[in-house]
Amino acid sequence: MNGQPLRVAVIIASTREGRFGPTVGTWVTEQARGRDDMVVDVIDVADAPPPAALGKALPGETAARFAEVTAKLKAADAYTVVTCEYNHSFPGTLKNLIDTHFFEWRAKPVSFVSYGGLGGGLRSVEHLRGVFAELHAVTIRDTVSFHSPWNWFGEDGRPDDPEGAGGAVTGMLDQLAWWGHALRDARSARPYAA
Repeated sequence: MNGQPLRVAVIIASTREGRFGPTVGTWVTEQARGRDDMVVDVIDVADAPPPAALGKALPGETAARFAEVTAKLKAADAYTVVTCEYNHSFPGTLKNLIDTHFFEWRAKPVSFVSYGGLGGGLRSVEHLRGVFAELHAVTIRDTVSFHSPWNWFGEDGRPDDPEGAGGAVTGMLDQLAWWGHALRDARSARPYAA
């Protein structure tokens, strides 16, 4: 068994102007970085280069940024996707990021933190579960969800109910850690075949 901390990539999905994703993403990242069993990279989809048209090469600087994102995804043992809900689903820019990477997700766990209106972004999570299943990833059962998060987070970028939110994210990260270690050990003992 590998006793090294898990490499977790926190993916911030929203790209809209005035987005709330960085507030939630920063809080989630702080929670994960506060653990001894995790090392965290952040991938903000708003900063990730858009994929080139199929079959077209990316220009120099864009290719370098794309390669950097790919390296972070490949190095990760587990992922936490911080997503909003657009039209009862997740952002198209997140779908582009997912679809332009295939092998990186295989046999790795994915957890979700969602936010939105009254539904708290949970419909986006339900759609993402099917997408990640197709990519041979394992989605974590428990999620953290914030309905109307702009009413729950203070000006300091932290939830007004730190115990409730903190307990929820701790439980989710505990599950992510369990699956992350189990799947990393399994991949090292026997390469995943799909």
